Amino acid sequence: MAQAAVKKPKLDTFQWEGVDRKGKRLKGEMDAASVAFVNAMLRRQGINPVRVSKRSTSLFAFKKKIKPKDVAVFTRQLSTMIAAGIPVAQAFDIVGKGHENPSMRELVNAIRQDIEGGTNMTEALGKYPLYFDSLYCNLVNAGEQAGILDTILDKLATYKEKIEAIKGKIKSALFYPTAVIVVAFIITSILMIFVIPQFESLFKGFGADLPAFTKLVMDISGTFRDYWYLIFGSIIGAVVFFSYSYKRSIKMQHTMDRLLLRAPIIGEIIKKATIARYARTLATMFAAGVPLVEALDSVAGATGNRVYYEGTMAIKADVTTGLQLQAAMDSTQLFPNMVVQMVAIGEESGELDSMLSKVADIYEQEVDDAVAGLSSLLEPIIMAFLGIVIGGLVIAMYLPIFKIAATV
Repeated sequence: MAQAAVKKPKLDTFQWEGVDRKGKRLKGEMDAASVAFVNAMLRRQGINPVRVSKRSTSLFAFKKKIKPKDVAVFTRQLSTMIAAGIPVAQAFDIVGKGHENPSMRELVNAIRQDIEGGTNMTEALGKYPLYFDSLYCNLVNAGEQAGILDTILDKLATYKEKIEAIKGKIKSALFYPTAVIVVAFIITSILMIFVIPQFESLFKGFGADLPAFTKLVMDISGTFRDYWYLIFGSIIGAVVFFSYSYKRSIKMQHTMDRLLLRAPIIGEIIKKATIARYARTLATMFAAGVPLVEALDSVAGATGNRVYYEGTMAIKADVTTGLQLQAAMDSTQLFPNMVVQMVAIGEESGELDSMLSKVADIYEQEVDDAVAGLSSLLEPIIMAFLGIVIGGLVIAMYLPIFKIAATV
């Protein structure tokens, strides 16, 4: 009679600190079923345990610590390991221990334990949707089913790297002018609240009429001084309100994203970046063998823009009824004619994924060039803006002095 298989106990990761026979303090990690087992193993190695604690692997512990860049690096490393013929669980162990981010190490270790427990990789990753979205899990599932997991992970890593690169460029394009405006507002506020009142006290002793420009600046300064809490409170409240509304209101998302697309200069960059994400995501999904209708669900969420999300869902509805992709894209009026024509060529030649990749390459390069051009354009504009604001305040304060000097 066959002997019943012994169920392998679930292992947890424990962090330990101890002292060896020479009095040297040591610390490390160990996978074990219990604290008692860790203590026993340490004593066998001649280490007297001082502290042993289970490392948390809850989703809460990972929150706000793991960045998309960490997931991209993990995907690239895992792809290399599996392509080298290393078993999946062992690859997770190697990649997890070598990752620089401690929270990412915990996440990878938690997934490895699930895989060692018999869960397939898609299900193990699906437990952490904050880091591995439906697109990621769908592609991994396609790779597992087709036996080409290393190839799919390589495509995923490339996709993640390119998407993060284009996001970084958009953020850098927006960050510079925003930071300068914020700093200019803070400096102006300090001058209005603390510096200009000192000049006002000085001018009262002159007994002469002040220039109109100086009076205007002093009136504004008085408003800042008397109602600074309302001004700053209103600005902070408006930022919080718009952030809250944008996250929770689909209508607000649609309105703000449409306004961003129509904004001068920056709107064109955002549009090109969105089209690049759309094309790159669809190319990656299609190359992995994911059906077009199913792929469009993931593509909609990856665009990062509510207008294009709704447009992609409309494309999905049209494609479901039998309409060609290029015709469905053309009907939304969200894509330039060149993009639609390249998709049409891809459909006719049977190389849609290749054509979409070329579209993504073209638009990613255009975003690079546009961001570089924007930086060159903004520098003189920002310098002129700062010069007008700060210089205007200085002139307003010195006009009375010049006036008195001229009459002496």
